[in-house]
Amino acid sequence: MKKTLLITGALLALTASMVSAGGINLAWTDCLGAGGVVNKNFACTSNTGNNDMYASFDPPITLTTVVGNNQILDLQSAAAVLPNWWQFKNVGTCRLASLQANSGPGTCVDTWSGQGSPGIAAYFTNGNVPSMPLNRARIVGSMAVASAFASQTDPGTEYFSMVFRVNNAKTVGTGLCAGCLDPVCVVLNEISIAQPAGTPGGTVKVTNPLVSNYVTWQGGAVGGPGCPGVTPTINKTWGQVKSLYR
Repeated sequence: MKKTLLITGALLALTASMVSAGGINLAWTDCLGAGGVVNKNFACTSNTGNNDMYASFDPPITLTTVVGNNQILDLQSAAAVLPNWWQFKNVGTCRLASLQANSGPGTCVDTWSGQGSPGIAAYFTNGNVPSMPLNRARIVGSMAVASAFASQTDPGTEYFSMVFRVNNAKTVGTGLCAGCLDPVCVVLNEISIAQPAGTPGGTVKVTNPLVSNYVTWQGGAVGGPGCPGVTPTINKTWGQVKSLYR
């Protein structure tokens, strides 16, 4: 069954420039510069509530016509195999619909004034990418706006990109999915800031941390304190992404 990916044509550009200035942040509860936190502890005693990861960016240059973002996050569990609690989106997984995209925006600047359309484009695990370690996953997100809502971003401001929402469904009781208490790290490895083809500056990929580009769950001791050691494991083109969801 074909899945709809909320990605504009500009977000498909393969010629995006790599830059080292500016930066990206990831935090729980809000944008990092607006009071978000790096670690989230949850007692895992309820099936209600949400846990929100806020991706944000500071552009390296002024971009006059931003129409969306793509985000790439890599997740690693302290367990040898990715727990069922962290198995999302793919057919047959324990918490199929428990990872969602949200338009936020929290209290950092939303360059699209609430007009962004968020989506989870893919959730890769060893089940659909056999070369991936058993305890890893990759999340591909997309925020897009109609060209009428394109706007300018400037260096020196932290802008909202998207919320990755993990709800607490199937944590306890009948049908629970085990592994909520297992420590996990999530690293935001890239945000592509998209402009229409031909726009000065083009589509810019930002990969370096602004302050902190990772969050931990239940302490997240992977590779030592914090998230060192969680690095990208796969490099998929958009054609390969889409082929997995047909």
